Amino acid sequence: MNHFTSGESAMILGIVALYILFTSWLTVRLRSRTTGEFMNAARSMPAAVVGVLLMSEFIGAKSTVGTAQEAFQSGMAASWSVLAASIGFLLFGLFFAKRIYGSGEYTISAVIQKKYGVSTMRTVSIIMMYALLLVNVGNYVSGAAALSTVMNLNLTWTMVIIAVVSTFYYVFGGLKGIAYVTILHSALKVIGIALILGVALSLSGGVGPVMANLPDYYFTWDGSIGMPTIFAWIIGTVGAIFSTQFIIQAISSNRSVAEARRSAFYAAAFCLPLGFMLGLIGVTAHYLYPDMKSLYALPVFLDAMHPLAAALVTTSLVASVFVSVSTVALAIASLMVRDFYVPWKNPTPEQEFRTTRILSLIIGFLPLIFVFFVPEILKLSFFTRALRLSITVVAVIGFFLPLFASNLGATLGLLGATVSTTVWYLLGNPYGIDNMYVALFTPIVVMGAEWLIRWKSAPALAAPHQAAAPPQADVS
Repeated sequence: MNHFTSGESAMILGIVALYILFTSWLTVRLRSRTTGEFMNAARSMPAAVVGVLLMSEFIGAKSTVGTAQEAFQSGMAASWSVLAASIGFLLFGLFFAKRIYGSGEYTISAVIQKKYGVSTMRTVSIIMMYALLLVNVGNYVSGAAALSTVMNLNLTWTMVIIAVVSTFYYVFGGLKGIAYVTILHSALKVIGIALILGVALSLSGGVGPVMANLPDYYFTWDGSIGMPTIFAWIIGTVGAIFSTQFIIQAISSNRSVAEARRSAFYAAAFCLPLGFMLGLIGVTAHYLYPDMKSLYALPVFLDAMHPLAAALVTTSLVASVFVSVSTVALAIASLMVRDFYVPWKNPTPEQEFRTTRILSLIIGFLPLIFVFFVPEILKLSFFTRALRLSITVVAVIGFFLPLFASNLGATLGLLGATVSTTVWYLLGNPYGIDNMYVALFTPIVVMGAEWLIRWKSAPALAAPHQAAAPPQADVS
């Protein structure tokens, strides 16, 4: 591999700096000026733009670096981690987008409040903020791994840079500012992934030598991952798409119900090719550099590029990181303001807008406290999806099985799912059971048990009232 000279590294960093300055200027020009524009762009976004926003939420730095890392270890089957998003967005557009848009809300907790109550709404909000905070922890680590290769900085300083720049984007831009800058970010991201794949296949001599020299399972549909884990990925991703705060926020920014559904279909189409590309990058990296740390399966190819190509790819990785961090942090800020600050203070629109920006600053830097405790990125990614899956289960029961829906049952089911899923994840998924299944079945079992108790106790509660009823006069 070629290693960049100090002059070449300076040139690459200069191009990245110019890109950051340009997109920062663009963010300020397009910035949100009201709370409505900050939270849901005042429902003025075209479907194609929203489709890119949806795709960028699930195919960010964490998914790009994490999928290549997993493919390095387990084969092309790692592509399912991205292909599952295509399946999820397709189902979301078919069955859920209309209901979410029609609710008139821009937070998942507010949507669920209409089906259950305040305690469930606040429980959903807390769980979602917990999950999204961990998402951004993964975004910081994966983004720093990709960028530190070229910047010649250690991971810690790279993560600080990511925090500073991405926080500027969403604090000043809000959803309106982020949306259009994300179009540019996402276009660069796709170009960057394509360039990395081209360099990888050029170094390997094509796909043939890779297939000939790696174990057979590297090119099977389930690799060394196995069907239960892949199925858990699909369930978790579909569930996370149905409940993730920024997905709800982006869907609510469409101009109509028809465009809301169309934007989900666009997102499904955008995700499909990226899954295969990232998987192929990972397995090719294993063929070329079998003793390398798997975390660098994607950024390792930067060193083999011409400095100008490396500058473009590095800029694309920068774009991917900033989009991921900004959209997730914006979602956390929206939940804190909508579900806690506004009911507590009942602020004026100006106070609400000012507080939103202050909270956004804190949220941008909070993940830096936890970045040193992160295990494998893709496993963290799917753990956060498992947490969001439990919210989807409760939402689906509220929409389609209202007989079993109660405020108490939903609150207990969500709390039980969060605790049990977290413990199961920290224990390393005992007995080979993925934490995704724990998140899926815990709320169902808890809500089912609560409904059964209510159903059995209903006659007992009714009996004393019947016994105490006054005798009816005999009118015969």
